[in-house]
Amino acid sequence: MAQRSKSKTPTAPARSPHPDAPAKRQAGRPNPPRTATPGDWIAGARLRTLPLAIAPVALGTGAAFVAKGYNLLLALLCLAVALLLQIAVNYANDYSDGVRGTDAHRVGPARLTGSGAATPRTVLTVALVFFGLAAVAGLAVIVLSGHWWLLAVGAAAILAAWFYTGGKKPYGYAGLGEVVAFVFFGVVATAGTMFVQVDTVSIEGWLAGVAAGLLAAAVLLVNNIRDREQDAAAGKRTLSVRIGDRASRVLFAVLVMLPFAILVFFAVFYSLAYLVFFALLAALPAILITLTAKTPGELILALRLTTLTALLFGLGLAAALAF
Repeated sequence: MAQRSKSKTPTAPARSPHPDAPAKRQAGRPNPPRTATPGDWIAGARLRTLPLAIAPVALGTGAAFVAKGYNLLLALLCLAVALLLQIAVNYANDYSDGVRGTDAHRVGPARLTGSGAATPRTVLTVALVFFGLAAVAGLAVIVLSGHWWLLAVGAAAILAAWFYTGGKKPYGYAGLGEVVAFVFFGVVATAGTMFVQVDTVSIEGWLAGVAAGLLAAAVLLVNNIRDREQDAAAGKRTLSVRIGDRASRVLFAVLVMLPFAILVFFAVFYSLAYLVFFALLAALPAILITLTAKTPGELILALRLTTLTALLFGLGLAAALAF
């Protein structure tokens, strides 16, 4: 008898994992690029930094009230300029650090450009939109106040915002970020807000501007202390990288406490100004944490407390001047 041949069972083709298959079945496959969500864009605006824009405008308006009264419309427009410019700076910083590769070393919250959640061109476009909106609000201030020479001040503020991390030689990479923050987010913002409303800047306006600038510089400094090692690895020579860890922490304490020394002057002449010393409830923990911090998380908490200090100081002193 002829032997019957055995038929072979056909082998089933390999199936690709179902898109909804458990993650363990697709281990080793690269994750698809993440698209930025509305929450990512809100986080990219860094809303926690906005008190640095609110405080000097409040102080300038309070000083204007003491001098000759105030102009609510101009005050609101100044606030719009400050807020829009702060947001523009944040997005521009995200873009510039992202394309340079600096954010590949950061330990803080992920950035839009550095994380790949948004394309560099998109982030740049959003930054330019906010710069444009700030310029429009600033132009409205100039038209209403009649001080056309302030166009130069506005242009300088926008250039300072862009070249913090933008351009071929950003000054933020040369250790000058805190100085420019002191000037533009302190003295210029406060004195400028007062000037456009009452055509003068009093001693109260100048001193309040110095206090606001010191706190703005402190906020930037503690942020740079947190990223000091990563910035050094990326070639970003911030002030903290240049002077070292210990000196940076001591300087931070000085920057935070000096506004309260200035506050003594206001307490002598304004009966409610002493209440602003309650802002020390946020300032002193920020100093203690910064002096002793060993982890980035601790310094992030110090950063938030310093920002809160700036807001409490600005709004509190403005109210003390007005009432």
